[in-house]
Amino acid sequence: MKNYKSIICVAAAVCMLGMAAFCGFRICHHYAQVDEQTEAFEEIAEMVEQAPTEEIVPDDAPASEGDDVLAKYQELYMQNEDMVGWISIAGTTINYPVMQSKNNPNFYLKHNFEKEYSDLGTPYVQENCDIATSDNLVIYGHHIKGGKMFGALENYKSKSLYEEHKTIQFDTLTEQAEYEIVAVFKTVAYSSEGYRYYDFVDAENEEEFDAYVGKCKELALYDTGVTAEYGDRLITLSTCEYSAQNGRLVVVAKKVG
Repeated sequence: MKNYKSIICVAAAVCMLGMAAFCGFRICHHYAQVDEQTEAFEEIAEMVEQAPTEEIVPDDAPASEGDDVLAKYQELYMQNEDMVGWISIAGTTINYPVMQSKNNPNFYLKHNFEKEYSDLGTPYVQENCDIATSDNLVIYGHHIKGGKMFGALENYKSKSLYEEHKTIQFDTLTEQAEYEIVAVFKTVAYSSEGYRYYDFVDAENEEEFDAYVGKCKELALYDTGVTAEYGDRLITLSTCEYSAQNGRLVVVAKKVG
């Protein structure tokens, strides 16, 4: 009986060591992937910065390859036509392509720009948003430690960061645009206790638009002194917030100029 118990103990210890080794491997793999994908995004951003300022479209290029695409995004768009824009916030690490896959809504939650599996994913627009016409574009990004991806939005919980970085640059493929932050708030997703901000894409009327903006201002962590009126174009950035289960940190901004 003692030998039997010893065998069980040894087997259990081996299993625990194996599980610990596996968990350690997964953690190391995750951080290695974070570093690898961070470098890949930096290279993509460098491509945009070094792109020509004038459009270069071959005479024989099909229309699907973007006759009207801004010069700095042409090469990336031809690599992946799921790209619909670019988002950046000065003074933060946010400087990424933005994707949309209407037929596979959350594809870029776990895929990189090259459509390969990635824990970081790539910022992407909600599938029912129309880049050209929707009143509100809901853009998702992972909250990665170290301020990576939309993890940098965490600092907007403090009004001091907002005071230093009040605007967001969000370009579509055909237009460069600046957005002024209206509200920053926390909520809980997929719960009757939370605010379903992601349900608002197109306003049926002025009252519906005002209700959305009003609710965002009501939930705001601080007063920005900025509001939006019916007819303004909005972006709503969404990422995880870990003070509550299924918590979300949301940044709403309006197009200016």
